[in-house]
Amino acid sequence: MTVDRRKFILLSGSAVSSALVAACDSRGPKGAQRLLRYAERKNEVVERALLRHTSMDESLAGSRLAGNALPSYYISKTVPVWEESQRGKWSLEISGLVDRPLKLTLEDLQKIPRITERVNHYCVEGWTAVEEWTGCRVSELARLAGAQRTARYVDFQSFDDDYHESWDIESAMHPQTVVAYALDGRMLGTAHGAPARVYSPVKLGYKNTKYLTKIAFMPVANGGYWSDEGYEWYGGV
Repeated sequence: MTVDRRKFILLSGSAVSSALVAACDSRGPKGAQRLLRYAERKNEVVERALLRHTSMDESLAGSRLAGNALPSYYISKTVPVWEESQRGKWSLEISGLVDRPLKLTLEDLQKIPRITERVNHYCVEGWTAVEEWTGCRVSELARLAGAQRTARYVDFQSFDDDYHESWDIESAMHPQTVVAYALDGRMLGTAHGAPARVYSPVKLGYKNTKYLTKIAFMPVANGGYWSDEGYEWYGGV
């Protein structure tokens, strides 16, 4: 996964931009919705072909961790905080097309084989940061829950005003896709998604759901907060 590869993806997207300009008529962009959907499908084909779900992200040697400089994003009016006195003990529900639905506490997650990865964070706005995430692989959670073969998509749901984003199963099962509960050697703070969040360098930042409460395995995709607003659904890097 290299900068050149990212540039190629951007160029592949711009290849259809000229067609979009021609498609905008007196009704404005709404008149080009079919072409926009077509362009997104074609971009996804290119991104899937480049990623192949075997590429591994690596940060540059000697790069500094962003630390507290990593921006905090949420859609609630204030920073989402899980209040145990009001909501009870936090847990992560794993459901949908699984043989063994699970409800895991933070302590349960910490008992599952953990990984720590120093990887890049790619924002749709164009900036990149390096961070170190600790957590358990989503693929391991899928194994524990007995994810079924008919599960082709995964929805990551949040208590941040019901924020969610659905992924393709291949990206969710990538070895660098984790449910993270620690950042830069410290437990996650409320600004960055505590108690746990999804993180993977194979997806743009907005696809990585913070304040996680549920992972649902599904036969079809069900959109997401930003993808329903017009952002690319696949959101690969």
